[in-house]
Amino acid sequence: MCLDALKGRGRRALPVELGPPGAGELVMGTPRPEATWVAPIPDTLLTGDPAVVVLRRETVRLAFIAALQHLDPAAPDSVEVERALLERYVDAFERYDVDALVALLHEDAIITMPPFELWLQGVRDIRAFLAGMRDEGGHDRLLSLRANGCPALAVHRPDAAGTPAPYAIMVLEITGDRIAAIHASLDTSLFSAFGLAPGDQFSPPAQL
Repeated sequence: MCLDALKGRGRRALPVELGPPGAGELVMGTPRPEATWVAPIPDTLLTGDPAVVVLRRETVRLAFIAALQHLDPAAPDSVEVERALLERYVDAFERYDVDALVALLHEDAIITMPPFELWLQGVRDIRAFLAGMRDEGGHDRLLSLRANGCPALAVHRPDAAGTPAPYAIMVLEITGDRIAAIHASLDTSLFSAFGLAPGDQFSPPAQL
């Protein structure tokens, strides 16, 4: 049923399905309506009544959870690797250390930023894009979440008054000891689905 829904007319998509990748430029492209995109869904909503779960999972891209297939459930250190990687990512992102950030990525990693059409692939173009955003970085604070079966982060960015305000929900696909994809949804209305408010306390990455 889920696969049929994804293949059906009007299904939600990711930017990678709508056009070629960008080349590191800061042109975000055309924002599309919220109904266009696959949205992050809290893991807490992906459990419970099987009938309800199926309906909710119709909007979750298989790509978000494919990375989990690369983690050997019998290996006790799989979760530790993911936790350590997430902690390094949070540290690098909050300091906005571009070199440290790209060092955590696979060479062919992708970044998507719904509702904008722009997406990037490959360390070279991702580095160029992140470097171009350097003036905006270094002030964000991140909260650890789980979404779509993957580690996720709520990004808060200071508003004009300097108060941390909702900015993005990032879902990270991890393969091995590197990040394969970052899906950064810039729709701040999603924060309510995760029970988040601007005044929430920040904390280091929670246990996975």
